[in-house]
Amino acid sequence: MNSPELYLIATAVFVLAGVVKGTVGMGLPAISLGLMTVFVGVEAAIVLILWPTFLTNLWQAVYGGHLKALTKRLWPFLAAASATLILGTFILTRAPQGVPDLVLGALMIAYAVPMLAGLRLHIPSEWERPIGVVLGALNGIFSGLTGAYTVPGVMYLQALGLDRDELVQAMGLLFLSATVMLALALGGFGLLEFEGAVQSLLLTVPALAGVFMGQRLRGRLSDAGFRRAFLGALLCLGVYLVPLGLWRVMG
Repeated sequence: MNSPELYLIATAVFVLAGVVKGTVGMGLPAISLGLMTVFVGVEAAIVLILWPTFLTNLWQAVYGGHLKALTKRLWPFLAAASATLILGTFILTRAPQGVPDLVLGALMIAYAVPMLAGLRLHIPSEWERPIGVVLGALNGIFSGLTGAYTVPGVMYLQALGLDRDELVQAMGLLFLSATVMLALALGGFGLLEFEGAVQSLLLTVPALAGVFMGQRLRGRLSDAGFRRAFLGALLCLGVYLVPLGLWRVMG
């Protein structure tokens, strides 16, 4: 980013993405990555989201009062999601642009629409860990491919029957571990440079400001309202990613 206009655009993008994340617990990487890709390209955009994503996820992971219980319950899922992220980043360096976004967006839409219509998914306790390992591994691959950490991990977490605050904190744990691994993977593949890391750090200020605004908004939502907002945000992200993927594929 080498112009004041681009910094202003980036600031507005990260405030918006932060508000969405503060409200429903997710969306910052997908929104900021998708919008910034238009201006700086996908690889540079992935670098820009690292610090804002890391610090907002750190806050989300430790705040809420359920850290110990969630870590004990979810560690196999989180470990699998972290272990396969490097594979996804490796595929990113070779995959056609746009294809990961198309797949990710389609999965979001396919999940959100029936859930908004009233479908409820539930994972029995005896299947929680094996299913978590499989879906965590898939989540890691998609995270490395797209820089967005939601599919299918968030769907898995919601199917566990967590309450609103537990779900938001569990997503923070998932996103935090994924962000750390993504930074390591980008560095390993030579995609993380000092200048980009500094620019990313500067963008944490508007991102955190947006998160605080979103958290205040979340406090005013009922449980049912939060669920609708959560699924609505997932649907909107999917609808956003599909045409974005098509645009990238078509070049």
